[in-house]
Amino acid sequence: KGEVSGRLNAFYDLLITNRLILQPRFDINAYAQDIPELSVGAGFSEMELSARLRYEFSREFAPYIGVSWERKLGGTAAIAKREDEPV
Repeated sequence: KGEVSGRLNAFYDLLITNRLILQPRFDINAYAQDIPELSVGAGFSEMELSARLRYEFSREFAPYIGVSWERKLGGTAAIAKREDEPV
């Protein structure tokens, strides 16, 4: 149908030690037009802030624990409210 969307994500590795790394991250999605089938409004639609703490035993094995916070924005948030979904 020719829907146009974009996503920006940014993250940064903060070395606590040589093996322990904190990685804050920011993601935001945007759409050029409303897409009712996906319950998405035009403009910025969702954003997410997260952080991961990982320990690198080796480059191939680095388990992590993370937390994340999401929020719907603009027209997408209005659609979610109308449909009684969480924002």
